[in-house]
Amino acid sequence: MSGGVDSSVAALLIRERGMEAVGCTMRLFENDMAGAEQESTCCSLDDVEDARAVAGRVGIPFYVFNYKEKFSEQVIGRFAADYCSGRTPNPCIDCNKYLKFGALMQRAAELGCDYVVTGHYARIGQDEQTGRYTLKKAADPSKDQSYVLYNLTQEQLAHVLFPLGEITKEKAREIAQEHGFVNAGKHDSQDICFAPDGDYAAAIRRYLAQSVDPEASAEMISRAFTPGKFVDSSGSVLGTHTGLANYTIGQRRGLGIPAAHRLFVQKLDMEKNAVVLGTNEELFSREVLVDNVNWISGDTPSEPVKCKTKIRYRHTEQPCTVYPEGTCARIVFEEAQRAATPGQSAVFYDGDVVLGGGIIR
Repeated sequence: MSGGVDSSVAALLIRERGMEAVGCTMRLFENDMAGAEQESTCCSLDDVEDARAVAGRVGIPFYVFNYKEKFSEQVIGRFAADYCSGRTPNPCIDCNKYLKFGALMQRAAELGCDYVVTGHYARIGQDEQTGRYTLKKAADPSKDQSYVLYNLTQEQLAHVLFPLGEITKEKAREIAQEHGFVNAGKHDSQDICFAPDGDYAAAIRRYLAQSVDPEASAEMISRAFTPGKFVDSSGSVLGTHTGLANYTIGQRRGLGIPAAHRLFVQKLDMEKNAVVLGTNEELFSREVLVDNVNWISGDTPSEPVKCKTKIRYRHTEQPCTVYPEGTCARIVFEEAQRAATPGQSAVFYDGDVVLGGGIIR
Protein backbone atom coordinates (compact mmCIF):
# COMPACT_ATOMS: atom_id res chain seq x y z
CA MET A 1 0.00 0.00 0.00
CA SER A 2 1.82 3.08 -1.31
CA GLY A 3 -0.63 5.53 0.18
CA GLY A 4 -2.20 6.11 -3.23
CA VAL A 5 -5.72 5.46 -4.46
CA ASP A 6 -5.03 2.34 -6.51
CA SER A 7 -3.47 0.14 -3.82
CA SER A 8 -6.05 1.39 -1.33
CA VAL A 9 -8.97 0.30 -3.52
CA ALA A 10 -7.19 -2.99 -4.24
CA ALA A 11 -7.15 -3.68 -0.49
CA LEU A 12 -10.86 -2.91 -0.21
CA LEU A 13 -11.81 -5.12 -3.17
CA ILE A 14 -9.86 -8.05 -1.73
CA ARG A 15 -11.66 -7.68 1.60
CA GLU A 16 -14.99 -7.53 -0.22
CA ARG A 17 -14.15 -10.91 -1.75
CA GLY A 18 -14.11 -12.23 1.81
CA MET A 19 -10.36 -12.73 1.94
CA GLU A 20 -8.26 -12.13 5.04
CA ALA A 21 -5.61 -9.50 4.33
CA VAL A 22 -2.63 -7.65 5.79
CA GLY A 23 -1.67 -4.19 4.54
CA CYS A 24 1.93 -3.12 4.20
CA THR A 25 4.03 -0.22 2.96
CA MET A 26 7.58 -0.77 1.78
CA ARG A 27 10.03 1.76 3.17
CA LEU A 28 12.48 2.12 0.28
CA PHE A 29 14.72 5.12 0.97
CA GLU A 30 15.26 8.18 3.12
CA ASN A 31 13.79 11.37 1.69
CA ASP A 32 17.17 13.08 1.39
CA MET A 33 18.02 10.43 -1.19
CA ALA A 34 15.23 11.89 -3.35
CA GLY A 35 16.54 15.43 -2.89
CA ALA A 36 13.07 16.63 -1.98
CA GLU A 37 10.86 17.49 0.96
CA GLN A 38 9.16 14.59 2.69
CA GLU A 39 5.71 15.55 1.45
CA SER A 40 6.73 15.29 -2.20
CA THR A 41 7.97 11.71 -2.38
CA CYS A 42 6.10 8.43 -2.45
CA CYS A 43 7.88 7.27 0.71
CA SER A 44 6.90 10.29 2.76
CA LEU A 45 5.41 10.06 6.24
CA ASP A 46 2.15 11.42 4.82
CA ASP A 47 1.94 8.50 2.38
CA VAL A 48 2.55 5.98 5.14
CA GLU A 49 -0.15 7.59 7.28
CA ASP A 50 -2.59 7.63 4.34
CA ALA A 51 -2.00 3.90 3.84
CA ARG A 52 -2.40 3.28 7.56
CA ALA A 53 -5.67 5.25 7.63
CA VAL A 54 -7.09 3.27 4.70
CA ALA A 55 -6.06 -0.03 6.29
CA GLY A 56 -7.89 0.99 9.44
CA ARG A 57 -10.99 1.92 7.47
CA VAL A 58 -10.88 -1.36 5.51
CA GLY A 59 -10.32 -3.27 8.75
CA ILE A 60 -6.96 -4.93 8.17
CA PRO A 61 -3.67 -4.91 10.12
CA PHE A 62 -0.98 -2.59 8.75
CA TYR A 63 2.82 -2.83 8.82
CA VAL A 64 5.79 -0.93 7.41
CA PHE A 65 8.56 -3.16 6.02
CA ASN A 66 12.09 -1.78 5.71
CA TYR A 67 13.60 -2.58 2.31
CA LYS A 68 15.92 0.41 2.03
CA GLU A 69 19.09 -1.64 1.66
CA LYS A 70 17.64 -3.96 -0.99
CA PHE A 71 16.09 -1.02 -2.90
CA SER A 72 19.41 0.82 -2.84
CA GLU A 73 21.26 -2.21 -4.17
CA GLN A 74 18.77 -3.67 -6.65
CA VAL A 75 17.03 -0.55 -7.97
CA ILE A 76 18.94 2.71 -7.45
CA GLY A 77 22.31 0.97 -7.77
CA ARG A 78 21.34 -0.72 -11.03
CA PHE A 79 19.87 2.55 -12.30
CA ALA A 80 23.09 4.45 -11.54
CA ALA A 81 25.32 1.76 -13.05
CA ASP A 82 23.25 1.64 -16.24
CA TYR A 83 23.14 5.41 -16.66
CA CYS A 84 26.90 5.64 -16.07
CA SER A 85 27.37 3.00 -18.79
CA GLY A 86 25.41 4.89 -21.42
CA ARG A 87 22.11 3.08 -21.03
CA THR A 88 18.65 4.43 -20.10
CA PRO A 89 16.98 2.00 -17.66
CA ASN A 90 13.43 1.82 -16.32
CA PRO A 91 13.81 1.42 -12.53
CA CYS A 92 10.10 0.64 -12.03
CA ILE A 93 10.67 -2.66 -13.82
CA ASP A 94 13.52 -3.55 -11.46
CA CYS A 95 11.43 -2.48 -8.45
CA ASN A 96 8.68 -4.88 -9.50
CA LYS A 97 11.16 -7.68 -10.20
CA TYR A 98 13.31 -7.43 -7.09
CA LEU A 99 11.07 -5.73 -4.51
CA LYS A 100 7.31 -6.18 -5.00
CA PHE A 101 7.44 -9.64 -6.58
CA GLY A 102 10.78 -10.63 -5.10
CA ALA A 103 11.46 -9.58 -1.50
CA LEU A 104 7.83 -8.80 -0.66
CA MET A 105 6.56 -12.05 -2.14
CA GLN A 106 9.11 -13.94 -0.04
CA ARG A 107 7.96 -12.04 3.07
CA ALA A 108 4.34 -12.88 2.25
CA ALA A 109 5.15 -16.58 2.06
CA GLU A 110 7.00 -16.38 5.40
CA LEU A 111 3.89 -14.80 6.95
CA GLY A 112 1.69 -17.58 5.59
CA CYS A 113 -0.06 -15.42 2.99
CA ASP A 114 -1.25 -17.02 -0.25
CA TYR A 115 -1.07 -13.94 -2.47
CA VAL A 116 0.59 -10.58 -2.96
CA VAL A 117 -2.03 -8.02 -4.01
CA THR A 118 -1.11 -4.75 -5.73
CA GLY A 119 -2.87 -1.83 -7.36
CA HIS A 120 -1.43 -2.49 -10.82
CA TYR A 121 -3.80 -2.18 -13.76
CA ALA A 122 -3.31 -5.60 -15.37
CA ARG A 123 -5.10 -8.96 -15.49
CA ILE A 124 -4.14 -12.58 -14.88
CA GLY A 125 -5.71 -15.47 -16.77
CA GLN A 126 -5.29 -19.22 -16.66
CA ASP A 127 -5.52 -21.77 -19.46
CA GLU A 128 -8.06 -24.41 -18.45
CA GLN A 129 -6.29 -27.18 -20.37
CA THR A 130 -2.66 -26.55 -19.46
CA GLY A 131 -3.16 -24.74 -16.15
CA ARG A 132 -0.63 -22.13 -17.21
CA TYR A 133 -1.12 -18.54 -16.21
CA THR A 134 -1.15 -15.59 -18.58
CA LEU A 135 -0.48 -11.91 -17.97
CA LYS A 136 -2.94 -9.68 -19.83
CA LYS A 137 -3.48 -6.00 -20.43
CA ALA A 138 -5.89 -4.12 -18.19
CA ALA A 139 -9.48 -3.66 -19.30
CA ASP A 140 -8.80 0.11 -19.22
CA PRO A 141 -6.18 0.64 -21.98
CA SER A 142 -5.40 4.17 -20.78
CA LYS A 143 -4.11 2.78 -17.44
CA ASP A 144 -2.62 -0.53 -18.59
CA GLN A 145 0.60 -1.35 -16.69
CA SER A 146 1.33 -4.80 -18.12
CA TYR A 147 4.52 -3.43 -19.73
CA VAL A 148 6.30 -3.10 -16.36
CA LEU A 149 5.25 -6.62 -15.29
CA TYR A 150 6.75 -8.72 -18.09
CA ASN A 151 9.30 -10.34 -15.73
CA LEU A 152 6.60 -12.24 -13.83
CA THR A 153 6.97 -16.02 -13.83
CA GLN A 154 4.44 -18.83 -13.66
CA GLU A 155 5.22 -19.37 -9.97
CA GLN A 156 4.70 -15.68 -9.21
CA LEU A 157 1.50 -15.36 -11.25
CA ALA A 158 0.04 -18.22 -9.21
CA HIS A 159 0.43 -16.04 -6.10
CA VAL A 160 -0.44 -12.55 -7.36
CA LEU A 161 -3.78 -10.74 -7.57
CA PHE A 162 -4.56 -7.52 -9.51
CA PRO A 163 -8.08 -6.49 -8.37
CA LEU A 164 -8.07 -3.32 -10.50
CA GLY A 165 -7.50 -5.12 -13.78
CA GLU A 166 -11.16 -5.06 -14.78
CA ILE A 167 -12.06 -1.49 -13.75
CA THR A 168 -11.19 2.04 -14.84
CA LYS A 169 -9.24 4.63 -12.89
CA GLU A 170 -12.40 6.73 -12.64
CA LYS A 171 -14.22 3.80 -11.05
CA ALA A 172 -11.37 3.30 -8.58
CA ARG A 173 -11.64 6.94 -7.48
CA GLU A 174 -15.42 6.60 -7.15
CA ILE A 175 -14.98 3.58 -4.89
CA ALA A 176 -12.42 5.45 -2.77
CA GLN A 177 -14.77 8.43 -2.41
CA GLU A 178 -17.77 6.24 -1.56
CA HIS A 179 -15.79 4.66 1.29
CA GLY A 180 -14.40 7.92 2.62
CA PHE A 181 -10.73 7.19 1.92
CA VAL A 182 -8.49 10.12 2.88
CA ASN A 183 -6.59 9.77 -0.40
CA ALA A 184 -9.59 9.60 -2.76
CA GLY A 185 -8.55 12.79 -4.55
CA LYS A 186 -4.80 12.22 -4.37
CA HIS A 187 -2.82 12.84 -7.56
CA ASP A 188 -0.99 9.96 -9.23
CA SER A 189 2.80 9.97 -8.95
CA GLN A 190 4.36 10.55 -12.37
CA ASP A 191 8.12 10.51 -11.89
CA ILE A 192 10.67 8.02 -10.64
CA CYS A 193 10.23 7.94 -6.86
CA PHE A 194 13.86 8.69 -5.98
CA ALA A 195 14.03 11.48 -8.59
CA PRO A 196 10.68 13.28 -8.16
CA ASP A 197 11.98 16.40 -9.91
CA GLY A 198 12.90 14.39 -13.02
CA ASP A 199 16.62 15.20 -12.66
CA TYR A 200 18.09 11.71 -13.03
CA ALA A 201 21.69 12.90 -13.22
CA ALA A 202 21.31 14.65 -9.85
CA ALA A 203 19.75 11.49 -8.36
CA ILE A 204 22.75 9.46 -9.53
CA ARG A 205 25.16 11.95 -7.97
CA ARG A 206 23.26 11.82 -4.65
CA TYR A 207 23.36 8.03 -4.66
CA LEU A 208 27.05 7.80 -5.51
CA ALA A 209 27.91 10.44 -2.89
CA GLN A 210 26.52 8.06 -0.23
CA SER A 211 28.26 4.98 -1.62
CA VAL A 212 30.28 2.71 0.65
CA ASP A 213 32.87 2.40 -2.15
CA PRO A 214 34.13 5.96 -2.82
CA GLU A 215 36.74 4.79 -5.32
CA ALA A 216 34.21 2.98 -7.51
CA SER A 217 31.78 5.91 -7.22
CA ALA A 218 34.46 8.38 -8.27
CA GLU A 219 35.22 6.23 -11.32
CA MET A 220 31.53 6.09 -12.28
CA ILE A 221 31.11 9.85 -11.85
CA SER A 222 34.20 10.49 -13.96
CA ARG A 223 32.94 8.17 -16.71
CA ALA A 224 29.45 9.63 -16.78
CA PHE A 225 29.94 13.33 -16.05
CA THR A 226 33.22 14.26 -17.72
CA PRO A 227 32.63 16.72 -20.62
CA GLY A 228 33.41 15.42 -24.10
CA LYS A 229 32.65 16.03 -27.74
CA PHE A 230 29.44 16.13 -29.74
CA VAL A 231 30.18 14.49 -33.09
CA ASP A 232 28.22 13.56 -36.20
CA SER A 233 28.10 10.07 -37.71
CA SER A 234 31.32 10.72 -39.65
CA GLY A 235 33.19 11.76 -36.48
CA SER A 236 33.29 15.50 -37.17
CA VAL A 237 33.26 17.54 -33.95
CA LEU A 238 30.13 19.69 -33.49
CA GLY A 239 30.63 20.97 -29.94
CA THR A 240 31.13 19.98 -26.31
CA HIS A 241 28.74 17.96 -24.12
CA THR A 242 28.47 18.09 -20.31
CA GLY A 243 28.73 14.35 -19.59
CA LEU A 244 27.10 11.25 -21.09
CA ALA A 245 24.69 10.80 -18.16
CA ASN A 246 22.92 14.01 -19.19
CA TYR A 247 21.73 12.57 -22.52
CA THR A 248 19.57 9.79 -23.91
CA ILE A 249 18.79 8.39 -27.36
CA GLY A 250 16.34 10.55 -29.30
CA GLN A 251 16.94 13.67 -27.19
CA ARG A 252 16.70 17.01 -29.03
CA ARG A 253 16.35 19.65 -26.34
CA GLY A 254 19.27 20.98 -24.34
CA LEU A 255 21.99 20.16 -26.88
CA GLY A 256 22.94 23.78 -27.57
CA ILE A 257 24.38 22.99 -30.99
CA PRO A 258 23.55 25.46 -33.81
CA ALA A 259 22.72 23.65 -37.04
CA ALA A 260 20.81 24.12 -40.27
CA HIS A 261 18.48 21.26 -39.28
CA ARG A 262 17.34 19.68 -36.03
CA LEU A 263 19.83 17.36 -34.36
CA PHE A 264 19.03 14.38 -32.14
CA VAL A 265 21.12 12.10 -29.96
CA GLN A 266 21.84 8.93 -31.94
CA LYS A 267 24.33 7.13 -29.71
CA LEU A 268 26.37 7.46 -26.52
CA ASP A 269 29.91 6.31 -27.26
CA MET A 270 31.41 5.36 -23.87
CA GLU A 271 34.84 4.47 -25.24
CA LYS A 272 35.35 7.88 -26.85
CA ASN A 273 33.21 9.83 -24.34
CA ALA A 274 31.30 11.17 -27.34
CA VAL A 275 27.63 11.94 -28.00
CA VAL A 276 26.80 11.14 -31.62
CA LEU A 277 24.22 13.49 -33.18
CA GLY A 278 22.23 13.11 -36.36
CA THR A 279 18.89 13.67 -38.07
CA ASN A 280 15.53 12.33 -36.94
CA GLU A 281 15.52 9.92 -39.88
CA GLU A 282 18.74 8.33 -38.60
CA LEU A 283 16.98 7.33 -35.36
CA PHE A 284 14.84 4.70 -37.11
CA SER A 285 15.76 1.01 -37.24
CA ARG A 286 13.95 -2.24 -38.01
CA GLU A 287 16.07 -4.60 -35.89
CA VAL A 288 16.47 -4.51 -32.11
CA LEU A 289 18.49 -6.92 -29.96
CA VAL A 290 17.36 -7.73 -26.41
CA ASP A 291 19.02 -9.54 -23.49
CA ASN A 292 17.74 -11.23 -20.30
CA VAL A 293 14.51 -12.29 -21.98
CA ASN A 294 11.71 -13.67 -19.79
CA TRP A 295 9.03 -15.77 -21.51
CA ILE A 296 6.02 -15.77 -19.20
CA SER A 297 4.93 -19.24 -20.32
CA GLY A 298 8.17 -20.60 -18.86
CA ASP A 299 9.27 -22.04 -22.20
CA THR A 300 11.46 -20.36 -24.81
CA PRO A 301 9.76 -20.69 -28.22
CA SER A 302 11.59 -22.99 -30.64
CA GLU A 303 10.40 -21.02 -33.67
CA PRO A 304 10.19 -17.30 -34.55
CA VAL A 305 7.17 -15.60 -33.00
CA LYS A 306 4.95 -13.19 -34.91
CA CYS A 307 3.58 -10.65 -32.44
CA LYS A 308 3.71 -6.96 -31.53
CA THR A 309 6.36 -5.25 -29.41
CA LYS A 310 6.60 -2.07 -27.34
CA ILE A 311 10.10 -0.60 -27.03
CA ARG A 312 9.20 1.87 -24.25
CA TYR A 313 6.33 2.40 -21.81
CA ARG A 314 4.49 5.04 -23.89
CA HIS A 315 5.18 3.31 -27.21
CA THR A 316 2.31 1.73 -29.14
CA GLU A 317 3.22 -1.90 -29.79
CA GLN A 318 4.14 -2.59 -33.43
CA PRO A 319 3.99 -5.72 -35.64
CA CYS A 320 7.21 -7.70 -35.71
CA THR A 321 8.81 -11.14 -35.65
CA VAL A 322 10.80 -12.14 -32.56
CA TYR A 323 13.65 -14.61 -33.13
CA PRO A 324 14.53 -16.28 -29.79
CA GLU A 325 18.25 -16.87 -29.27
CA GLY A 326 18.67 -18.52 -25.87
CA THR A 327 18.23 -15.88 -23.18
CA CYS A 328 18.36 -13.20 -25.88
CA ALA A 329 16.18 -12.35 -28.87
CA ARG A 330 16.30 -10.44 -32.14
CA ILE A 331 13.24 -8.36 -33.01
CA VAL A 332 12.56 -7.52 -36.65
CA PHE A 333 9.80 -4.94 -37.05
CA GLU A 334 7.66 -4.71 -40.16
CA GLU A 335 8.31 -0.96 -40.16
CA ALA A 336 11.34 0.85 -38.72
CA GLN A 337 10.84 2.18 -35.19
CA ARG A 338 12.21 5.41 -33.71
CA ALA A 339 14.87 5.61 -31.00
CA ALA A 340 15.20 2.05 -29.70
CA THR A 341 17.18 2.83 -26.54
CA PRO A 342 19.67 0.51 -24.79
CA GLY A 343 18.55 -0.15 -21.22
CA GLN A 344 14.85 0.23 -21.94
CA SER A 345 12.62 -2.85 -22.12
CA ALA A 346 11.06 -4.37 -25.21
CA VAL A 347 7.84 -6.23 -24.34
CA PHE A 348 6.12 -8.75 -26.62
CA TYR A 349 2.32 -8.93 -27.00
CA ASP A 350 -0.12 -11.32 -28.65
CA GLY A 351 -3.31 -9.27 -28.57
CA ASP A 352 -3.97 -8.57 -24.88
CA VAL A 353 -1.56 -11.26 -23.70
CA VAL A 354 2.01 -10.42 -22.65
CA LEU A 355 4.35 -13.07 -24.05
CA GLY A 356 7.46 -11.74 -22.35
CA GLY A 357 10.21 -9.21 -22.87
CA GLY A 358 13.82 -8.24 -22.33
CA ILE A 359 16.31 -5.39 -22.05
CA ILE A 360 17.33 -3.61 -25.26
CA ARG A 361 21.01 -4.09 -26.02
